[in-house]
Amino acid sequence: MIVDSHCHLDYFLKDGDLEDALGRARDVGIGCMVTIGTKLSTFETVLGIAEANSDIYCTVGVHPHEAGAEGLSSPDLLIEKSQHSKVIGLGESGLDYYYDHAPRDRQVESFRAHIAAARETGLPLVVHTRDADDDTVKIMREEYKKGAYPALIHCFTAGPELAKASLDMGFYISLSGIITYKSAEDIRQTVSNAPLDRLLIETDSPYLAPVPMRGKKNEPAFVRHTAEALANVKKISVEEIHSVTTDNFYRLFSKAQRPVAS
Repeated sequence: MIVDSHCHLDYFLKDGDLEDALGRARDVGIGCMVTIGTKLSTFETVLGIAEANSDIYCTVGVHPHEAGAEGLSSPDLLIEKSQHSKVIGLGESGLDYYYDHAPRDRQVESFRAHIAAARETGLPLVVHTRDADDDTVKIMREEYKKGAYPALIHCFTAGPELAKASLDMGFYISLSGIITYKSAEDIRQTVSNAPLDRLLIETDSPYLAPVPMRGKKNEPAFVRHTAEALANVKKISVEEIHSVTTDNFYRLFSKAQRPVAS
């Protein structure tokens, strides 16, 4: 069994190829998928996909790109919507200074609101950070001093400083298809030093298709290529990566129900 801990299945629904993509994922052993919330205005669509499929869960949150229009100043709405049995995490939220699609002060405010919701509910926060490592670490540490909360750095592309800071706070790191790219040697080096029991894998589909699927629309079935790359980095078998990352997922996302082996 493999888990795709981060995908955007609402994009597949919009494109009309959701059922085909889910079928291909299940055929190669993807036993669980998490479709990620990026806007509250589309949350019901994301939730509907999870409700319709026993092997799919979702999160609720506002992506930093959307913080200008939909950013939150309070955790209350997140706490309310996270009561649903299919909502197993919060976010994705965080900081994105690469695109700056939303004012940075609004990104920060919304990020802190998501952290407060994670602290209150005990659900893990899915953190997006790009070109904002220093501020991300600063905010996570400031908030951690107010009280511990669970979190995951998704689609890890940062340096060893952010990795160490995150791991020191007990957070997890999720690897996407980026670790298969020739240009990602620095990321692979950082990951090689990270403890195996804190690593997850994801696709972030429909984006970031891994080698050898570059140029194609990414989909949950392709997470197996990321698993193979991570196995090479950690110098262990692919089967062990499947097992360990799945165990890590269910430890972090403890609200998810693990399938009973037949």
